[in-house]
Amino acid sequence: MFLWEGVSEFVAVAEAESFTAASKQLGISTAQVSRQISALENRLNTKLFYRTTRKVSLTEEGAIYYQHCRRLMDGLQEAERAISDRRDTPQGNLKLTAPVTYGEQYIMPLVIDFMLQYPEVEVTMNLTNQTVDLVEGGYDLAIRLGKLSSSTMMAKRLASRTQFVCASPGYLEKFGVPHSLSELRHHNCLVGNYDHWRFQEAGKERSVRIDGTLRCASGHALRDAALKGLGLIQLPDYYIIDDLERGDLVTVLDTFREPEEGIWALYPHNRHLSPKVRLLVDFLAKSLS
Repeated sequence: MFLWEGVSEFVAVAEAESFTAASKQLGISTAQVSRQISALENRLNTKLFYRTTRKVSLTEEGAIYYQHCRRLMDGLQEAERAISDRRDTPQGNLKLTAPVTYGEQYIMPLVIDFMLQYPEVEVTMNLTNQTVDLVEGGYDLAIRLGKLSSSTMMAKRLASRTQFVCASPGYLEKFGVPHSLSELRHHNCLVGNYDHWRFQEAGKERSVRIDGTLRCASGHALRDAALKGLGLIQLPDYYIIDDLERGDLVTVLDTFREPEEGIWALYPHNRHLSPKVRLLVDFLAKSLS
């Protein structure tokens, strides 16, 4: 415990920029805070603060030390809350966000099952295909599909999805089956949110620009158009799995299909997972797997 001596006092002074304010926050005397900081500086053989009559500020070494100590304090607080939370019953509001179609089809039915299991939990769900800011919006959890952009969010993989290129048997009989990516330019490729389709060729990712007579940011509309023989589509499995099993749609270019992608639960970095959030994430992971 010797290594911890003075750390809480140091962090408090660094954040309050005042020995007096830090002492009030910690409930100890200013003299005691000052003694602990002096002892810490002596132990480290480093000056941690610039002190004037008006202001206390971190030295360069103090700023580096603060970053490490802040993480240690956060970790200690997380450990204490994790123990106390185990005694709590999940309750209160959960604010969630998920993509529209996947959220309607898969997430919301499970969330409702979760609410029936824990009746003291309330849920606010925002189904949107827009990427919302979790911290600014006060969200506890977000469901994200596919490749994640680098961020400060923590992520847990819940399940996976696969993108298929497919068309109706009637379309393929009339216009032929493409066997190479270059042949896509001769086909009516129905465009969704993006005018590029992603593939894997020779172990590398490849993006192919496509074009067609229909542009619509609705997977259901593109599926319907493909079923009626209008053209080729590229959609995740959850839109078309039943159509593929029935033979109403047929996959093409399977050798160029990208590996399966993740379906993720995201939550803000360093935000403690309350019992209700932790239980919901585990419930979704178990159910979706």
